[in-house]
Amino acid sequence: QVQLVESGGGLVQPGGSLRLSCAASGSLFRFYDMSWYRQAPGKQRELVAVITTGGSTNYADSVKGRFTISRDNAKNTVYLQMNSLKPEDTAVYYCKSSIYQANYWGQGTQVTVSS
Repeated sequence: QVQLVESGGGLVQPGGSLRLSCAASGSLFRFYDMSWYRQAPGKQRELVAVITTGGSTNYADSVKGRFTISRDNAKNTVYLQMNSLKPEDTAVYYCKSSIYQANYWGQGTQVTVSS
């Protein structure tokens, strides 16, 4: 069982930046693919970004060029740097760890982009 704790969400004006963090428990973090998802009110949860154990990354088209996912295996933490934020980025952001068929989710952190 992996416990994931997200932090770093909040209220930011359009064009601003936030950095989300997701800290994982245990000693197997480096073996997990890590992802960020988001869910806006009334919408389905959607994939935002993925980083593999080898450091390869992939992004949703809507965030390419604005968001950057990274990981620090020494700190058991994955990050999501979000720049040039837009109102449509408003959502609860979740991190997920994946290994084989096992997936674990954090509790989410709210990001609100509004003036």
